Amino acid sequence: MRVLVTGGAGYIGSHTVLQLVAAGHDVVVVDDFSNAKPAVVDRIAELAGRPVPVHAFDVADRERLDALLGDPDAPVEGVVHFAAYKAVGESVEKPLDYYRNNVGGTLAVAEAMVRHGVRHLVFSSSATVYGADAPVPMTEDLPTSATNPYGWSKVMSEQILRDLTVAHPELRVALLRYFNPVGAHPSGRIGEDPSDIPNNLMPYVAQVAVGRRERLSVFGDDYDTPDGTGVRDYIHVEDLAAGHVAALARIASDDRPLSVWNLGSGTGTSVLELVRAFEEASGRPVPYEIVARRPGDVAVSYADPSLAERELGWRTTRTVRDMCADTWRWQQANPQGYPD
Repeated sequence: MRVLVTGGAGYIGSHTVLQLVAAGHDVVVVDDFSNAKPAVVDRIAELAGRPVPVHAFDVADRERLDALLGDPDAPVEGVVHFAAYKAVGESVEKPLDYYRNNVGGTLAVAEAMVRHGVRHLVFSSSATVYGADAPVPMTEDLPTSATNPYGWSKVMSEQILRDLTVAHPELRVALLRYFNPVGAHPSGRIGEDPSDIPNNLMPYVAQVAVGRRERLSVFGDDYDTPDGTGVRDYIHVEDLAAGHVAALARIASDDRPLSVWNLGSGTGTSVLELVRAFEEASGRPVPYEIVARRPGDVAVSYADPSLAERELGWRTTRTVRDMCADTWRWQQANPQGYPD
């Protein structure tokens, strides 16, 4: 299948591009590089063993998106849509930017697909759509909600795609709700490179270990968990990428217009457990201090991934130790992230 990957130069996108290529797909990337570095393009080509076409524009650019999807010599048959802003805190400060970019980008992609008869879409959603009060383990049939504009942008995008499959039942859409992606490619050549202060735990821990930051702030140690710190479901980005490849294969042969799958490990790891695992993997201390809870944080969040295992034949294969070892390999080799 010829597959367009929006946001394909980003963290999850770049790993997924490599696995799509390895699975035999013909991949083309669109990325505006608002949260990615151009240096990743050469590294994708290096790891893929051949160049992957990358077009630098915003998916909201109708004319350029039409030219790509409507190319009669290279018709796109499927889309994997990652392109979105993803920082929860920033979304609270800049809600209109998040709605315009995330919801507007999904609308632009969906409209272009309908115009050009592209039938297959894998959408990058998030466990944030389960809101703050969802019971664990979280299953796909739970009601959706959100606690911040980023989460609402995913809820709204999911609803748009649900409505679209009712109006266009010939479409095949997968909503992939994933939990906490971490890790890096085992080569150490591509990984997570936050453009500013990391919003997520693992890249912050890695930057402390490599000496870029003084210490980690642990938000609360009085939760009802074994060690008092928040528990999350971490998934290696390589496992996550494999889930996208599996979802694309499934919807290509499925009769259902819409499918929803959790991509997670099904087990929880606390903040302090992750810190200790990273110290062991890196051989470096990770100093931390306990600070006040962060508003909106929940005590425990992890997936029930059994539906994906049954229907996609997919499950996670990499451990927290693997996640830490691969993150450290990337961070050591790229202490300042990708070159500008």
